[in-house]
This record gives sequence, C-alpha cells and structure tokens, in this order.
Amino acid sequence: MPPARSAQPAWFDAESTRLIGKACARCGSLFFPPTVEYCRNPRCGSAELQPQPLAHRGTVWSWTRNHYRPPAPYVSTDPFEPYVVLAVELEHGGLTVLGQLSPLSAPVEVGDAVTLCTEQLLEDEDGIQLVWRWTREVSEQTGVTA
Repeated sequence: MPPARSAQPAWFDAESTRLIGKACARCGSLFFPPTVEYCRNPRCGSAELQPQPLAHRGTVWSWTRNHYRPPAPYVSTDPFEPYVVLAVELEHGGLTVLGQLSPLSAPVEVGDAVTLCTEQLLEDEDGIQLVWRWTREVSEQTGVTA
C-alpha cells in the first residue's frame, strides 16, 4: 500500500504536523490558507511569497458545532455525524485559523489551549489521506486537560 499522505499537501505537512502558510518576503505578513498570490498588506503588495510552517499550538478563540453535512467535495462519515469547528489563534504569527476538533479530544471552551494532531480522513485505492485537527492539550505533569 502507498504511504499515508496529506489530503492538502500545500496546506498541511502531515509528517511534521504543521500547517503551511505563506509569508511575504518583504514585510513578513503571514497568510493561511496559502492560496494568496500577493501580499494583502495594504502597505506592501509584494508578489514574493514563500511557504512558511506555522505554529502547531494555539488558543481557542471561538467554536461552533456543525449539524449539517457540507456540500461536496467535503468528505464525511455516512451517516453524517455533527462535528465541532474551532477558530484557533496561533501561538506565534498573529493568525486565527479554522479547523475541526478531533472527535477523540476532550470538549473545549474559549481560551483553552489546543494543539494540532494528524488523523486519517479516508482510505482509498491511492492509500490513506491524512488531515489536521485540533485537540485539547493535556498537562504532562498532572494528566489533566489544560
């Protein structure tokens, strides 16, 4: 079987469990998802953008539970099961990014610390596709969720 791979290799490095953004070479502004072609900083506008690994930890800024199956190309369980979407303020870089809460994670509240994890999205004839999800951090000292 082929090796597992990121479902969005330009956005997520599954091997290092890192989101990949773009950074402006001129002013340092960061962007995610990395679909921009020029710096959106109104004082810059440079077209020189480079891939930039982003922080893998952050703080829950907001969250919601999605009760409806999104349209294709979204891949979901059958039957559909509701899931939690988080807005996470990354530890470094000043970005807030969206992503699902892992179904294996403890519940979260605004202000909770979360970290990226890699999980299987699906398995097909090309192998296993991996995605990023957020999980609530657990204190190594106490074993209690942070």
